[in-house]
Amino acid sequence: MAAQKVKLLGFWVSPFAYRVIWALKLKGIDYEYIEEGIFNKSPLLLQLNPIHKKVPVLIHGDRVICESYVIVQYIDETWPHCPLLPQHPYERAMARFWADFAETKLLDTAWLGLCARGAEREKAAKLAMEAVEKIEEVVKGKKLFGGESIGYLDICLGWISYWLPVWEEVGSMQIIDPIKFPATSSWMNTLLHHPVIGDNLPARDAMIEYFQKRSKDI
Repeated sequence: MAAQKVKLLGFWVSPFAYRVIWALKLKGIDYEYIEEGIFNKSPLLLQLNPIHKKVPVLIHGDRVICESYVIVQYIDETWPHCPLLPQHPYERAMARFWADFAETKLLDTAWLGLCARGAEREKAAKLAMEAVEKIEEVVKGKKLFGGESIGYLDICLGWISYWLPVWEEVGSMQIIDPIKFPATSSWMNTLLHHPVIGDNLPARDAMIEYFQKRSKDI
């Protein structure tokens, strides 16, 4: 199975696609990257992911896997070397819990803050900061969520280290205060200095331009 061709459909600025890119790179898996347009979706994307019609989509031989969390777990189980998920069932459950928490309580809220105005933006930023308070407690005393090496939770929350500061700048809001959240800030810095992460990121200037336009269009 592992010898079958691997392809990834993604979008250049999608944090969800980068989760999969990081997982494949960490595992040393060769793959073909196919750039998609989220506003002009290809027949291939619509065929492979007819339910959500979104990237990322992983193709492994004749198997098609959708949704970034599901894809990362599939990669980890298919290529078990350099494991990403913890070995203990309880720790795996906790990693999945906090990944979901960050998605629903921080990512969704921060995105709302980016796209909102006035009081709605302030409310969203406040809720996002409350979510970071919880994450701060989880990462406190650790170099990475995975310990000394990057793990599943580092990959799933990796967008915080790069995308969130861009959203803060574009939205003129502060969510990650380095003084209030020193552990989270340290983790962000550690993650960005890891070669697999640091060498596989979209250009920041292009991101700012893109998200400025998106925030105005929504």
